[in-house]
Amino acid sequence: MKWAFWILSAVVVASTVTPATAQDPSDAERRRIEAIVKDYLTANPEVIVDALRGYEAKRQASAEKDAQAAIVANRAALENDSTSPSVGNPKADVTVVEFFDYHCGYCKKVLPSLQEVLKGDPKVRTVFMDLPILGPGSQQAALAGQAVWTLAPAKFFDFHVALMQTRGALDETVIMDTAKSVGIDPAKLKTAMANPALKAKIDANMELAQKLNINGTPAFIVGEQLMPGAVDADTLKQAIADARKQ
Repeated sequence: MKWAFWILSAVVVASTVTPATAQDPSDAERRRIEAIVKDYLTANPEVIVDALRGYEAKRQASAEKDAQAAIVANRAALENDSTSPSVGNPKADVTVVEFFDYHCGYCKKVLPSLQEVLKGDPKVRTVFMDLPILGPGSQQAALAGQAVWTLAPAKFFDFHVALMQTRGALDETVIMDTAKSVGIDPAKLKTAMANPALKAKIDANMELAQKLNINGTPAFIVGEQLMPGAVDADTLKQAIADARKQ
């Protein structure tokens, strides 16, 4: 509200001081102007509400435009990087990209929606971009996911789902037990996780997220649309339909 007050004050000053005598108002004049502005805003509070709405609409439109440009500029890294785990039709006409963290409760919540979309639409593919921002356990889980992708790509989604359905903290024991439950040799997985290329890949994901102004998980990209936060199946389906029209 303070910024609106001073803007309106400036307008009043501009309308009450002629160019020939333009100068900083005296203390008495300033108090008179502030009283006028205060009375006006008290009588017309909708002015502030309208100004805030207009500002937010412009800010959001600018952010969406910037996001679209960043998505187009980084399309290959988002959709065509073979080191990014993916599931679904390799010849899909729409690719859904998810930035996620294995410790993220909202990522866990949105998983059933993603499964529903993949099951119901044979022309969709999903790319999973690790964004481990919730501590060391997230980092370790991300390395494990990347390692599973390199060892046994066909088992990645089973591992991903199993780890996402795990409740509580993720440590080495939990991760290895989860891998074993889907047919991955824990010893081989641990060795694969030590490959520095996997850490480099995760670092690249973090840099890509920064370019796209993604600050949390989950975040989905469908076509040229960035959708932060947990979305339901219907929202994903609509975004996919919109992408097919582009």
